[in-house]
Order: sequence, then structure tokens, then C-alpha cells
Amino acid sequence: MDRKANRKARIGVYTTGLKAYWPQFKGLKERLEGYGRFIAEKIAAFGDVEVFNFGLVDCSDRGIEAGEYFQSHNVDLVFQHIGTYVTSDAVLPVHQACRAPAVMLNLQPAVQIDYAHTSTGEWLAQCCACPAPEIANAFNRAGIKFRIVSGLLGLEKAPEIAIADEATAERPEALRAWKEIGEWTRAAVVKANLAKARFGFLGNNYSGMLDMYSDFTMAQAQTGIHVELLEMCDLNARLEKVTDEEVKAKLAEIEAMFEISGDSPADPLARRPTDEQLEWSAKVACAQERMVKDFNLDALVYYYHGADGNAYEQLQSGFIVGHSLLTAQGVPCSGEGDLKTAIAMKTCDILGLGGSFCEIVTTDYLTGTILLGHDGPFHLKIAEGRPILRGLGVYHGKRGSGVSVEAKVRAGEVTTLGLTQTGDGKLKFIVTEATATKDPIMMIGNTQTHVRFDVDPDTFMERWFAEAPIHHFAMSVGRNAGVFEKVGDLLSIRTVRV
Repeated sequence: MDRKANRKARIGVYTTGLKAYWPQFKGLKERLEGYGRFIAEKIAAFGDVEVFNFGLVDCSDRGIEAGEYFQSHNVDLVFQHIGTYVTSDAVLPVHQACRAPAVMLNLQPAVQIDYAHTSTGEWLAQCCACPAPEIANAFNRAGIKFRIVSGLLGLEKAPEIAIADEATAERPEALRAWKEIGEWTRAAVVKANLAKARFGFLGNNYSGMLDMYSDFTMAQAQTGIHVELLEMCDLNARLEKVTDEEVKAKLAEIEAMFEISGDSPADPLARRPTDEQLEWSAKVACAQERMVKDFNLDALVYYYHGADGNAYEQLQSGFIVGHSLLTAQGVPCSGEGDLKTAIAMKTCDILGLGGSFCEIVTTDYLTGTILLGHDGPFHLKIAEGRPILRGLGVYHGKRGSGVSVEAKVRAGEVTTLGLTQTGDGKLKFIVTEATATKDPIMMIGNTQTHVRFDVDPDTFMERWFAEAPIHHFAMSVGRNAGVFEKVGDLLSIRTVRV
């Protein structure tokens, strides 16, 4: 199956100025419009977006037009670029007509004006911050939430009309501002994709894990996802249609992606997968892929507990390999009926950051790390080397047996993203930036990654537990707290850093 592509977020952009200035200062209007085009083009370059640049808003009538334009295009986010001074009555109608989240861009073109040669018209091209307090006040009194990014515009080359040096692309103030703008844009991509995402829920929760239990309506209300309830017979019906040719092709895919283990020297339960186990995992993976396509799923949550000898019990023994393949193909799969972590995994995957299913495995006080992982599935795109397949005599604490994935996330910066539910029924993101190390792991057919936090393991765990998390979370590669916080902002989900 080809990797499932992201849907494009729809981003609105407009530039503000004062209509009275245009006949007074030749070239100012066209100069500001050029800045606006630069911003729109740079946002489009982030990818997974469609940009709608309205152009210049310089009076209340144009503000109404802009709001209706953005509303008609159903934008997910609106960037207001402050070109020069503008009265707030021109800006407020935009966001009264279009209630998409608003980000105010206070981006000055030059590092410093040329004091000896600057005219009034030249100064007006540099006074972006002047109306920002007035606009913020109007937004606040109108009940419109806004965000602000300040810094330098970041042009590669100054326009001919400019007197001051506006080539500021490499200045730290420009780099920081565009990092923020990029994070807001990527957060809008997450919001747009979650709002249309179909999450399959196969089976039920792991009985007794109270933190796993979730209200599907609450999840849809707060994130926009749709939950499609599935039965094991939905999967079994597709299993019965899998052909020998499909199994053979899937086995080739598995052998190309995974290393097939020998017997574990440490754990008698972890052995080389038998040919029968591998073939069964391949056949189940074909059925899983077919089910995902038939129901047009963007993510899958699963767990099944059946009676001894139940055919569905055998079916679930082949889950982990196929679910790891699906996770790598843009359809994150979350075990034990954990819908909340599936949302966190999908968030990471939309951003291209991985998002592997994790819990605490153990603490290594000599290395100062905590091992994080699970018995599967694993996000293969962020693995350190080739993941290993092991045959397990039993899944720890769970029914059944089968083939499991042993792997670790590649060394370097990582960020964990947990999604929990508070006592008042609200979702909450819990985010931590840390570092994955290359320390050795157990050979027991589980995913495990040593992670070093900014504080010692005990302090981290105490702080994390105090936030009332669920015991699963997603691990992503890179330092991503900033973009995760912005995703929370756009979804109105409280976000805390630990």
C-alpha cells in the first residue's frame, strides 16, 4: 500500500495598510503588496498547504471583503501581515466574517532604518508594530483569540525602492520568526487532517485499563475525528479473500523491511519466527490493508480478547507486523484500544515526525535513562537500523502469541506526545523533549528506546505522573514541543510541557 498522503490545509494571508497613505507616498502600496506575496509564497513552500492571498486590506469595506473571501474558501488559519499602520476597524471585520484562527505577523523589513536618509514614506514601510496594540485591543474586546509572531521579514534581496538594507534572511530575528510561522502552518495541517480523519476502532479496550476508556463523541467534538466501529468479523471477511499471490508479495515486503531473528539468547519465549508464523502474519497484514482501504481509514485502534481456541484469537496473533507496516504507511495503529494515543500518533505522523507507540519499560539508573517502548506496533520510518521480528510464545500479560517487532528509535533528539483526559472530560496534551541514546536493549521482541530527559529519571517521572497522563504516548523524532503546543492551541486542547 502506498503511503497515505496528507490533505492540504487552507491558509489565508492578507496585508494591512491605510488607504489614505497611497496617494501621499508613491510606491508604498505596491511595496507592501510585494511583501505580502513574499509571505504567501514562503508559507506555500512549507508544503501540504493551499494558500489564499487576498492582498491588501486598507479600509473596513476591504476588511469585509477579505473575511467573506476567506470564509468562502473555508480556510483553516489566517495570517494577518501588518504592512504599515492601519486602523483596527479595517482588520476586525475580517475575523468577524471568518472565524478561522488568526495569527498576527509583525515582521519589520529592515534591521535598522537609515536615519540620515529616511523619508516619511520609507519610515511607514518599517512601522509594522505601530498598530499591533490597537488591533490586539480590538480583537480582545470582540472575543477573538489571536496569536502574534514578531521579528524580521527575512527577504533575500531588498526591493529597489528601499533605502535601508532589507536583506535579512539570515538574521536570527528572521529565522526565529519563520520557525514560528512554519510551526503555525504545520499545526494547521494537523488540524485540517484530524478534522477529516477516520479512526477505525476494532474490538474493544483492554479490560481494566481505566485510562484507556474514552468517549467517542468527546474525541470527535474536540479533535474533529470520526470513529468507525469495527468488528473482528469485518477483518475476518477480508482475510478469507486473501490470495496466495498477495501473501507471497507481502512476505517479500516483510523480508525487505525487517531482519528475521534467531532465537533470543536471553528469553525462551522469544524465538526465531517459524515459517508458519511469518506466513500467517503476512496473510493477516493483507487483510488489515484491505480493511483500511475498504473503510478509508486514516488510523486504527485495536484490541481483541477472545475465548480459548477462538478463531479470532488466532487472527489477532498476526496483528503486530501488519499494524507496524500500516503505521509506516501513514495509518498509525494503536493497541489495547487506546484511541487517545492513536490521535497523538496521527498528529506526529501528519507532521512527518514518526509517532511510535510507547510506555515505560524500565529505568536504567546507571545511564540515567528510561527505556520507552511496547510490544508493538512500531513506526518503522524512525527506526535505528532494520527492525527485528521475533516469534513470541506469549504476549506479556495478554492472550495469544505470534510475531512481534523488536526495534528502537534512532539516536538523537526526540519528543514524546501524550494525550490524556482530565476529570472534566477535556483532552490534554503532555509534551516532553528529550534525547534517545544508543544504549543496549533487551532481546525479547519488544520495541525499546533509551531516553535521557533534561532531569534525572525520578524527577521526570514524578513531574509526568503529576499531570495524570495515560500510560501510553507517542514518540517522535526531533524537538517538536513548539509545533505540538500550536496544534493544541488550534484544537483548543490544553498543552503542558514536562
